Parts: sequence; structure tokens; C-alpha cells
Amino acid sequence: MKVVIFAGGFGTRLMEETEARPKPMVEIGGKPILWHILKMYEQHGYNEFIICLGYKATFIKEYFYNYYLHNSDVTIELANNNINVHYSETESFKVTLIDTGLYTNTAGRLKRIQKYVKDETFMLTYGDGVADIDLTELFKFHKFHGRLATLTSVQIPGRFGNLDINESGEVGHFEEKPMGDGMWINGGFFVLEPEIFKYLDYDVEDVQWEKGPLAALAEDNQLAAYRHNGFWKCMDALRDRHELEAMWNSGNAKWKTW
Repeated sequence: MKVVIFAGGFGTRLMEETEARPKPMVEIGGKPILWHILKMYEQHGYNEFIICLGYKATFIKEYFYNYYLHNSDVTIELANNNINVHYSETESFKVTLIDTGLYTNTAGRLKRIQKYVKDETFMLTYGDGVADIDLTELFKFHKFHGRLATLTSVQIPGRFGNLDINESGEVGHFEEKPMGDGMWINGGFFVLEPEIFKYLDYDVEDVQWEKGPLAALAEDNQLAAYRHNGFWKCMDALRDRHELEAMWNSGNAKWKTW
């Protein structure tokens, strides 16, 4: 099964890092967050990827083009450019890199890669989020419900603690950064049937996947939500990148399931 990854946005909320490179190439532990996402899928047997490029597309193309060389011990004969590989530590990724436009919105990016997924069930996620999600169970859940689309729903911690205060000013309950006040949000990690492209059968260049087609799928009762109660983190801002880096350096990278 193929995995589609959105990796074409400008990453404006992480501009400190993304002026020089696309957000999916911002590194955690010396590897782009995109690499971490691919490793998560590979752990569950998914190693065919279609990456939707846009902003600084050549950066990502060059990374994968040179990946084998950069992860190998080699002898290079400069006179004839012969290369003798002594040892290589590479993954079994098969990566299709598609330039889906600089300003194209996510629904438009998805429509542009339709011919590469053909008539098969496929997965989709964002190029800036990691989790310890059981992708095998996610797929089973999707097939069990029989709908055209399944998303992974997550709860995120609140930014501030909750206080229960009576009229006298006494605190009856305090909870530091509670989980999302019971609200579940879209965490990505979709499983999709090829019929979802019927919901993209119009000019979707400027349409957001979540606000257009996904909302229509929900209205048609064709969207299911797989609840993930474990770790999930989106690298939306610089503080998120620092948190992920600290987790990796401390040996507590909860998304590292490989």
C-alpha cells in the first residue's frame, strides 16, 4: 500500500527554520522529520511513498537522490568517477517525488497524485507530525468500518492548567495541562479509498483538503475516526521542534517504534 505525504507548504509558523529549507526537512536528531515519518510507516511494512512537493521542492529531491551516497562508506576514483561502495546503511524506501505546485492547496496536491495511487487503498498524512500510532490497527479499523476515509483523532494537552475555584477563592481541583478538555482533533494519518477522488472532481487548486473534500465525506457519512490515545506531536512552531529534539536526545522519543 502506498503512503502519500503532504510536504509542499511554506511552513510560515516555523520561519526560523524554513527560510532555508522546507518544513519536512527540518531535522530532529540529525534526520529530517520527514525521515522519521517514513521510518514509522516502514516499521509496519509500508515502504512505498508518494511525496507531494511544493516549496523548495528541489531540496527534498536532492536529499533522496543523494541519500544512498550519504549513508554509505565509499571509495571514489576521481579520474573516472568510479565509486566502490564498502558499506551502506540505507532503508528500503521507494520514494516518488511529485512537484504539485508552489501555491497549490492540499486538496489540489492530492488530486495531482491520483494517477500514482491508481485504484488502490492508500494512506495519507502530513509532513510535520509524528506519533506512536499502531498503523496496522488503524488499517484494520478502516476496513472494519467500510467507509471511504478514516482519519486519526487525537487529544492534545491544554497550554494551561485548569482550576476549580469556589466563591470563597478556594481551589477544589487543579490539573496541570489537561488533555484537550475532551475535544478530539484531526491528527492526520488517514486511510483512504480511491473513491475519495470523486470528492476532488472540480477545481480544487485553492481548496483545503480538510475544509472541502473531508467535510463533504463527513456529511455523506463516509468518514470514520480512529481514536489514538498515545503520543502525537505536530511540529507547528519552533518550540515544538525544540521539544521533539529534547525527547530524541534524552532517549525518550515516543514515536521511535523502529
